[in-house]
Amino acid sequence: MEMVYETPRLLLRVLREDAADKVLEFYEENKAIFEQYEIDRVDNFYTRAYQAALLRCEYNLMVRLQAVRFWVFEKEKPDRIAGTFSVHNIRYSAYQDCELGYKFHQEVWGKGYARESIERGIAIVFDELGLHRIEALVMPGNQRSKHLLWSLGFSLEGIKRQNVRLHGTWCDHEVYSLLNNP
Repeated sequence: MEMVYETPRLLLRVLREDAADKVLEFYEENKAIFEQYEIDRVDNFYTRAYQAALLRCEYNLMVRLQAVRFWVFEKEKPDRIAGTFSVHNIRYSAYQDCELGYKFHQEVWGKGYARESIERGIAIVFDELGLHRIEALVMPGNQRSKHLLWSLGFSLEGIKRQNVRLHGTWCDHEVYSLLNNP
């Protein structure tokens, strides 16, 4: 697995802790949007120290091939994060699967960056990691995310009822999957 991949317009990078300031800026600029769909943050989440520690942890998970987070940059703006996607809960043996998560800066919505970068990520998962299945969970009202998954070839499998607690409320998620059937 490489630390940097390219698409026609984007760079996909695995970051180390020295990028904590950029990651923090990305989260702060999109806080109101991201927090609608994510668990409550710990008190120090929006600090450089926390982001550095998280990047260290994610790097160690990548080395063990348990999870991989790619940070997405426009080739024309290589110093500013446009988005991120990760494959996590990677399982081998009889499962050969993982989960997909993603978030993109609100300023790049509608440019196709999520599709372009995740499409490259799917190739990495299937061709380099040798996995068979990718699963993604989406809140039922998140139409943009559902459209993205459909455009990438994912299929709706069903609903995980009350599978995560967000802001004090148990929420359902739709389950989508993509299979590696060459």
